[in-house]
Amino acid sequence: MKTCLVVDDSKMIRRVAGRILKDLSFETSEAANGQDALDQCRGQMPDAILLDWNMPVMDGLNFLKTLRKEPKGGDPVVVFCTAERDVTKITEALEAGADEYVMKPFDSDIIESKFMMAGLI
Repeated sequence: MKTCLVVDDSKMIRRVAGRILKDLSFETSEAANGQDALDQCRGQMPDAILLDWNMPVMDGLNFLKTLRKEPKGGDPVVVFCTAERDVTKITEALEAGADEYVMKPFDSDIIESKFMMAGLI
């Protein structure tokens, strides 16, 4: 079973995304900020990461840049999932190593479609 780390400071978003991902046959774990996510990745690198941008402690972009420099940090498929709609921000995320981008609010069809496009399902 593939694994996905859901990184978002909103507990509700983490739970909703987790349910969607479980329905897509992913084993999920959660992190409330980028630093927590980085610590988890250093212990066990997931197959995929669903990543929020705006979080306390370490935001999603800084997490992504740091992750991609870690051993095996290039392996996970990273899907940004955020309310950021600015094209320059989207471009910045993709240039930093994001594989896909999902706008909030999202639903199961959107997540499934983006995970398919990223080759996860």
